Amino acid sequence: MSKRYDFQGCNVFVSGGTSGINLGIAEAYAAAGARVAVMSRNAERVADAQARLAGHGQPALGLVGDVRDPARVQQVLAEVHAAWGAIDVLVSGAAGNFLARALDLSPNGFKTVIDIDLMGTFHVLRAAHPFLRQPGASIINISAPQSYNPAPLQVHACAAKAGVDQVMRVLAMEWGSHGIRVNSIVPGPIEGTTGLAKLASDDARARMAERVPLGRLGRLNDIAAMALFLGSEDASYITGALIPVDGGISLLGARNHAIESGAQA
Repeated sequence: MSKRYDFQGCNVFVSGGTSGINLGIAEAYAAAGARVAVMSRNAERVADAQARLAGHGQPALGLVGDVRDPARVQQVLAEVHAAWGAIDVLVSGAAGNFLARALDLSPNGFKTVIDIDLMGTFHVLRAAHPFLRQPGASIINISAPQSYNPAPLQVHACAAKAGVDQVMRVLAMEWGSHGIRVNSIVPGPIEGTTGLAKLASDDARARMAERVPLGRLGRLNDIAAMALFLGSEDASYITGALIPVDGGISLLGARNHAIESGAQA
């Protein structure tokens, strides 16, 4: 994967980049020669991710920050810019999710997911704008199938991710004249991630793999490959796109998390 793309001399920033899909993307860019900075709330994970990224032979930065804190987000992005210069690729991937019936979901629980996913996306993208390479920067949001396929026990995630997709589309229109591309990746069920483990039992994951038209769960490399493409010159005329990388499972319609998890909707 990394042999196809050469990101030597490029600066990449990944919010939520210390675990799962986002760390997989960060490592793919590092393996392709980019300088990569990651931000998340957990200091231990930040340190571990920075060490893993540096192991690819390029400078790496790990910064502690919460996407819900716009002032801290601004400070982190300014630090990355001061260290390396303009950001070529920005990946916004911080997310929060859990299963809950709407009637059991407190206003604060709903707000928490909106604050992380939707407000967090806006904070990162808005604060990043002056630090992005203009023209030439690529912004990649990590969305979810819940943005367009309603799912029981996911009213909070459905609302948040639908908002993230609209933020992507509006900024693609507003920032296109600045030479900034804005797109979203919609991962399907990706094996080995905490997100999938939270939303589906072991048995459910096996059944899910059987339902995927391509016959398997996704891998971290599947998402990272799309992220590399979107950050490359090969995607220089692509913006405002919502791109499923899901083996075709979204074609089957909404997932029933109540059945998959054994919970009651």
